[in-house]
Amino acid sequence: MNIATGALPVANQAAQTHAKRAQELAEQFRTQGGPVRLGKDTSNLFRDREQGPQRALNVRQFNNVLVLDAHAQWVEVEGMTPYMDLVDTTLAHNVMPCVVPQLRSITIGGAISGVGIESSSFKYGLVHETIIDMDVLTGNGDVVTCSAENEHRDLFYGLPNSYGTLGYVLKLRAKTIAVKPYVHLLHLKFEDAETFFAALNDWCTTQKEQVDFIDGTVFSPQEMYLTLGTFSDQAPYTSDYTYEYIYYRSIRQRTEDYLSVHDYLWRWDTDWFWCSKNLFAQNPLVRRLYGRKRLNSMFYTRLMRWNAKWGMTKFATRFSGRHSESVIQDVDIPIANAPAFLEFFDREIGIRPVWICPIGRYDRGAEYPLYPMREDTVYVNFGFWDVVYSHDKKPAGYFNRLVEDKVNELDGIKSLYSDSYYEQDKFWQLYNRSAYDALKEKYDPNRRLKDLYAKCVLRQ
Repeated sequence: MNIATGALPVANQAAQTHAKRAQELAEQFRTQGGPVRLGKDTSNLFRDREQGPQRALNVRQFNNVLVLDAHAQWVEVEGMTPYMDLVDTTLAHNVMPCVVPQLRSITIGGAISGVGIESSSFKYGLVHETIIDMDVLTGNGDVVTCSAENEHRDLFYGLPNSYGTLGYVLKLRAKTIAVKPYVHLLHLKFEDAETFFAALNDWCTTQKEQVDFIDGTVFSPQEMYLTLGTFSDQAPYTSDYTYEYIYYRSIRQRTEDYLSVHDYLWRWDTDWFWCSKNLFAQNPLVRRLYGRKRLNSMFYTRLMRWNAKWGMTKFATRFSGRHSESVIQDVDIPIANAPAFLEFFDREIGIRPVWICPIGRYDRGAEYPLYPMREDTVYVNFGFWDVVYSHDKKPAGYFNRLVEDKVNELDGIKSLYSDSYYEQDKFWQLYNRSAYDALKEKYDPNRRLKDLYAKCVLRQ
């Protein structure tokens, strides 16, 4: 692959054919008629969907890194490129995208149309805030280039959190940052939420320039850890959490650690944070049976979808006499309200551990109408992904609805990649119906693509 590392970018073969491939895809879209969906190999959506008469639009070939200009600090890449391939290319030239989501198979286009986050988000915000421009195949069959300055700026700001209901990102330019070979980690322990979130806020504001990465792990309301990561040219050792050892367990076991920058970016992927326990992958014997190559989010996702299809877990739960509900969510809460949310969550939901990731606004003057966040505060992402069991049968979505109501009460916002239960009026109050309808009318007037509420709540 011919990649530039100087000030003048050099296009590779995929870059030279991209325009032709994009026009062929647009022509296919225009001529096939009827509703469409993306035809691709991976998905990081965690909600079951109805199988309708949609035709698959094959976008698998739009998975190339096209141009890298390390000097100017940007990379041009096609929208279906998974982050594992993007990171391999950029790290070879000592740079990385500003924000690299936790799972290898997440595509960069998906991280824009959805909401992408990681431990550099306290500096750089969400993935969509680090995008320079993008080419989008819209619902009316046009490929438009949108940026913050041109005539399609409404789509540039409106696409995040639209989940493919306004168009598909075919190509984009994203900002990059320089890296060093290693990341030095410090795990700081706290025993109460007020002190923990006060320290988190301090590191995200007054001490922001001293670290490169910040996230946290809550094992209980009396045991929580703030993890600070800093780039380093040297390391006295490096830990390996890709096979025998499990990263999240190390947080409790050591106060200091070193990882290669590559292994740091994928530290959560090996065990799907901690969710691999549900597939028995943390049992040493089963772990060896899986083997190193299967210990990753892609393999676990395939197992999860197989289980969803055949209902093995549901059968076992019914046999035990218990009732279960999947509560797989990421929610963003203003940091002043974070202790209150954690107290509610532990009392009503009880999933442990919980991932904590702070978000600071990178593009402070920007307004993203479908995912509005105030620019004057740090937000805290709470990530929790497990099953809640109860002995008495609850209404459908009972625990998820509790979460949604509390998020709204605390002036937060919820990602839409998983189950949602909002009533239609409440949903559009939160996710800006007037802005969405204006974008839909302009870029998908014939409704070739799904409506956001129908897709994310009704699961169509």
